[in-house]
Amino acid sequence: MFQVLVAVVGLGFGAHAQQSTGAAPGTGLEPPTLVEPVEPDYPEDARAQRLEGEVVLRLNLDAEGRVTTAEVTEALGNSLDEAAREAALRLRFNPARRDGQPIAARILYRMAFRLPPEPTPVQGDVDAGSEARVELRLPAEPVPAAPTPVEVTVRGTPSEARQRQESAEAVNVVDLRRAREQSADLGEVVARSQGVSVRRSGGLGSGARFSLNGLYDDQIRFFLDGVPLEMAGYTFGFSNVPVNLVDRVEIFRGVVPIRFGADALGGAVNLVTDQSHQTRLGASYQFGSFGTHRVSLNGHYRHEPTGFVAGGEAFFDSARNDYRIGVEAPDEQGQPRSVTIPRFHDGYGAFGGAVELGLVERPWARKLLLRAFASTFDKDIQHNIVMTVPYGEATYGEGVIGATARYEQPLAPNLELAVLGNVARRTIDFVDRGEWVYDWFGNRIRERAVDGETQGRPADQTLWEDSALGRVSLEWAPHAEHVLRLALSPTHVSRTGADHLQADPSARDPLTARRKLSTFVGGLEYELNALPVSGASDVLEGRRRGTDYRLQNSLFVKAYVYRASSEEALPGGLFRPLSQDSHSFGVGDGIRVRLTEWLYAKASYEYATRLPRPDEVFGNGVLVSPSLELEPEVSHNANLGPRLELRRASLGDFTVDVNAFWRDSSRLIVLLGNDRYFTYQNVYRARSVGVENAVSWSSPGRLLSLDGMVTFQDVRNASSEGTFGDFEGDRIPNRPWLFASWGARVRLPGLPGGDDTLEPFYAGRYVHSFYRGWESQGLREFKQVVDAQLTHNLGLSWSMNHDARVTSTLEMQNVTDAAVYDFFGVQRPGRSLFLKVTGEL
Repeated sequence: MFQVLVAVVGLGFGAHAQQSTGAAPGTGLEPPTLVEPVEPDYPEDARAQRLEGEVVLRLNLDAEGRVTTAEVTEALGNSLDEAAREAALRLRFNPARRDGQPIAARILYRMAFRLPPEPTPVQGDVDAGSEARVELRLPAEPVPAAPTPVEVTVRGTPSEARQRQESAEAVNVVDLRRAREQSADLGEVVARSQGVSVRRSGGLGSGARFSLNGLYDDQIRFFLDGVPLEMAGYTFGFSNVPVNLVDRVEIFRGVVPIRFGADALGGAVNLVTDQSHQTRLGASYQFGSFGTHRVSLNGHYRHEPTGFVAGGEAFFDSARNDYRIGVEAPDEQGQPRSVTIPRFHDGYGAFGGAVELGLVERPWARKLLLRAFASTFDKDIQHNIVMTVPYGEATYGEGVIGATARYEQPLAPNLELAVLGNVARRTIDFVDRGEWVYDWFGNRIRERAVDGETQGRPADQTLWEDSALGRVSLEWAPHAEHVLRLALSPTHVSRTGADHLQADPSARDPLTARRKLSTFVGGLEYELNALPVSGASDVLEGRRRGTDYRLQNSLFVKAYVYRASSEEALPGGLFRPLSQDSHSFGVGDGIRVRLTEWLYAKASYEYATRLPRPDEVFGNGVLVSPSLELEPEVSHNANLGPRLELRRASLGDFTVDVNAFWRDSSRLIVLLGNDRYFTYQNVYRARSVGVENAVSWSSPGRLLSLDGMVTFQDVRNASSEGTFGDFEGDRIPNRPWLFASWGARVRLPGLPGGDDTLEPFYAGRYVHSFYRGWESQGLREFKQVVDAQLTHNLGLSWSMNHDARVTSTLEMQNVTDAAVYDFFGVQRPGRSLFLKVTGEL
């Protein structure tokens, strides 16, 4: 007889000891649990020698809970090691889970061999002439009713998202797991984050302005897995990226890490896709009001023995956007009257996809991947920028095709290399041959004297933009407390075009003018980790991470080089060469101090430079004209705030994030224009101060979840001379300065079936009113005002977890049918209903 004791030490989770049924606090991870214990054979030689002790094994578990490998790390010797290894290979676990999804894991499994005590003889009466009898009484062994939970000590690597959130970086991580099951688009989801404002000029496919802490548009850089979004297959803007193809969003508040090799003034947004490279399949389909249809597919395959991985994704979007709007239209006598009519020329269509092939976890390459992509979209133009003149024929569209290659590999135990290369060709089409004047009802009123609706002249043109990006990153960690990083990133963009309505075929087409833009951004960072948390190290490999220290500080410097060369088309068919060169430096620092296990604070600063984008310098081929003499923007950015995280408390999970920010920006590039076209100009200086706050709470068992955020920002003109010198001290017009969102979700497991879950949810959003023009200009009662906005969304999700997870969500947006305007005069959709079905294998 013998007794086997087991203990499991898990890797790949959070930090704290838990029972087997618990989750690692604050990580969204659940450790594996033993469901099929195995009794190993006690070797006869060890039994004869009465050898006892413990054997510790390193087990690799797959996503189904099977043990794939077992390696002895603490041996007893003799035959007990092999007996323990053989038994471990027959164990079966419930797999580890991240956010409810099964994942592979690596654990330590401790098996103790114990022999029972020697038998004790019991003396009895012996009758003369009879045979003596001796009774042996063995220790009683209780028969267990069920396997008892193993003891699990969780210690290892937190998820990458959590490491980002708890690092010294000024970042807020938005998990999209719930959003992928709901009908809100990516812009709407991210707009529920503190400090973020997303303003739309219509329905699906419309243009959007993204604001972070008071800075706007191209002042914030957008990436997909570290590649600029427009060079990664998504030219139609951040808000229209299919939410089901993104795993999480990282929002960097004004201070951008050097690993992006990018310039940015107000921060950066990185869309992160699933990087696990595990075999899986997902799909979603959404349809609803205003002729909306959205489809997305994604799948991955991994061949474990060779490390070969293959994946792909595809999407299709279409919408009529024929929602009802209120406008002023002439009556039979030609007098204006208020009418409510459906939009008639606002269709949108987009489709695209990507294929990825490569190898992972090979001795000579941790990651070697090639991704090829292509996408296109077309959009009707319904009206001018203030929605006073309807259009019926003008359209524009874009397409992109390209490829991205990645290579990552440790060059030494403490030196890692990452290389990225990207090439892309972007095509922009704008067609405006409108021959008719239209009214708001879609009727043709009369023929135009001159064709063309948007610019008073006909247009049919195509622009081609070729871009190439390179990035090399090195990370050297001579010690866990000291890390050096170097990132170098050159980018080159060239653009040409063709005017298909060239007035003089013998003259040179102005769109063929040479337009080239080259940039180089380099950075060097030193990370210091100090005051280690007691016992916080990787159990097997003895390593520490930045999150294992109470203090982390990252100091960096950046260098920027900018060169633009072009030809300016002059009257008479002449072309004048122009060029712009500049170089500058930046510096920044970020610090994170862990005050307690559940409270830490961050502070960060960067003197940032933002180089003009090709669309700003060369125009966008539609309504934005070239501005060939733009200079880089610069800004002082600072953040300070605490974050409190109480996980697995008796009253549930509670999180509070507070951030105060300050921005002082100069040479700001502003989009100025009239009712027909726009140009970018360096015109003013601005200061922005504010505070943003987010609060969330989940009850024990996550049966009820509440969250909310509020942002106040005061962005004022600091120019004392020039175009805006007369408005010094005024709040920057046409920008929201107070906004909030909130939501609630109820989780009802076991309804309607045992493996099902119902989740009713609600989301609300408020934007305070703001002026379209300068506060000090004109009388208050005659100012153009964007009124306060209050909207409510309601929905119900039904998840079925059988062989696959299938979720159906019915959602009503803008329940009260409020008239919503993100921009003056431009109305957004009213009440709408959507049904979305998602599935994952």
